[in-house]
Parts: sequence; structure tokens; C-alpha cells
Amino acid sequence: MMRIHRFTFLLASLFLSLVAVAQESGTVFNFLNLPVSSHSAALGGKNISLMEDDISLPMQNPALLSNISDKSVGFSFMTYMQGTNTGAAAYSQHVGANGSWGVHAQFVGYGSTKETLVTGEMVGDFSPLDLCIAGQYSHILSNHWVGGVTAKFIYSHYGPYTSCALAADLGLNYYSEKSDFSFSVAARNLGGQIKSFGNERDPLPVDLEMGFTKSLGHAPIRISVTMVDLTRWTSDDYFTTGNKVKAGSILINHFVLGAEWLITNKFYVGLGYNFRRAYEMNAAGSSHAAGLSFGGGVNLKRLKFGVAYAKYHVSAPTLAFTLAYNFQKETK
Repeated sequence: MMRIHRFTFLLASLFLSLVAVAQESGTVFNFLNLPVSSHSAALGGKNISLMEDDISLPMQNPALLSNISDKSVGFSFMTYMQGTNTGAAAYSQHVGANGSWGVHAQFVGYGSTKETLVTGEMVGDFSPLDLCIAGQYSHILSNHWVGGVTAKFIYSHYGPYTSCALAADLGLNYYSEKSDFSFSVAARNLGGQIKSFGNERDPLPVDLEMGFTKSLGHAPIRISVTMVDLTRWTSDDYFTTGNKVKAGSILINHFVLGAEWLITNKFYVGLGYNFRRAYEMNAAGSSHAAGLSFGGGVNLKRLKFGVAYAKYHVSAPTLAFTLAYNFQKETK
């Protein structure tokens, strides 16, 4: 019990420090905000409390790693802007009676781009790249509480400019199997650049998130509510077209809603709405399906597959795919 109190106190102290100092939005490595799970993408793109055996979900909250089957591997792929693709790969396994560790990598490739001088002269081609390599660990603290941490190495390369950073994610999850209720808090991208693009170091896209997932009694419906950007509460942090954002709009833009129909214990379909994304897309002149996402998946004993549709950019819709497999041998 003392170990649980110490861990919870440490997380609370770090979260409070985060709220106090991380008041500016990140300007580099914003690809870290893209979902890597098709299940999460279907539910609005942000979900830190979903209790599923989906190895891509702990990339948003390391505390969920303890819910993943031993010796699991997964791959994700998502189309983004025209000519841009993003993907991820992950592996995890159990260690001891209460621990789990994992590794994952996430990338965004922007295709080939012409490199030109300020005079307009073309001097060749280059391929911009964003990359994140991470290690994770989670530990079961009690019958209901799990804590987790992720350590990240982040790298971006844009022609002659490169930058790299070190960062960490912290997560805490409470789950009651009896009521099928899950609650999580996560602090993401805590850290800084060790090499900047220019002379000044830019902030990372630090984010404090909180959310819950709850099934509706005996109905095959499960809802998720996630609050994001909890360190940013001023209109200057939001995309505007020259007009100040109303206080009510700032509040609602922190919410991501998701609902699932669990057709059986092997099949699901999901629907999500991201208020922040809808606001930004509408402000940018695109109202078609802004903020809306949907998808579905198959969860077999050892093989899992999911697909989702959303729109993150005015130039093109996004399709996300996730494939996972569990190598653990069945015991008699």
C-alpha cells in the first residue's frame, strides 16, 4: 500500500508541475499527436482509458501496457496528407508477476520533395522524416491501479535541418472489472530538444489528458470521454481566423467523445467526435466530416485487425489500419 501511495504522489506532483509550467503549445514534433491505433482513431483520435488487448493503445498511455497479452506484436499504418503516410510497430511481453515492458517505433514519411535555394534554383531532392523510438514499462500496483512510463527518442530530418529530443510519457489507470469502468490520467511528451533546428530550442507538444471508458449496463454499448490539452486554457492556444474564441468554445474543445457497439466479444464498430479538430477544420474552411470519425475491428484470440476513417487535414481524408498478433502459446 505504501508503494501505491508513493507512486501516486509522484505522478500527482509531476502533473501539477506540468500544469504550472507547460502553458505554451508545442511547435515541434507535433506528429506525436497523431493516433497510431485504428481503434483510438475511430473513437475521435484520443483515448487513454480503453481496456482492450490492443498493443497500439499503450502508445497513448503506458499504463495500458499491462492489459496486453504476453509476447504481442502489432503494426499500424495511416494515410495522412497527400503523399504523406505514417506508421508504427510495437512489441511487448510480461516480466515477473506484475510487470510488462514493450518497445515501439512511430514514423511519418512525407515523400520526396524538391530542394531549392532562396534564389529558386533546384539543387536536388530530399525526403522529410519524423521518427520516434520508445521503450515502455508498466506495473500493476493493486487490484485496480496500474502505473506506466514511456521513454522516447524523437528525431526529425527536413533537408539540411535536423532536430532530436528526449521525452517521457507517464500514465495511471484505474479499472473496475465488476462495473467495467476505466479511468486514466496521462502526461505526454515531457522533455526537450537536445538538438534544435536553429539557434533556439522549441517546446515539445506537451499534453495532459484525462478520460474514462464505461459500458452501459447489460447493453452492448461502451462510451469513452477524453479531455485533452489540459495545460492550455486561453484563446491564444487555439487556431482562429482573427476572432477571439468564446470561453464556452475553449471548454468544449478539450473533449473527445467515443461510442462503441460491441456486436460480439470479437467484433466492434465505433464512432467518435473530436471537438477541437472540428473547430480547427471549420476555421480552415473545411466542414465536411470535420471532427467525425468511425471504424470497426475484429478481436480474435490471437489475431486482431481494425480500420478507421477520419479527417485530419483539409487536403485529404485519413484511413487507419492496425494489425496485431499474439505469439503466446496456450497452456493446458
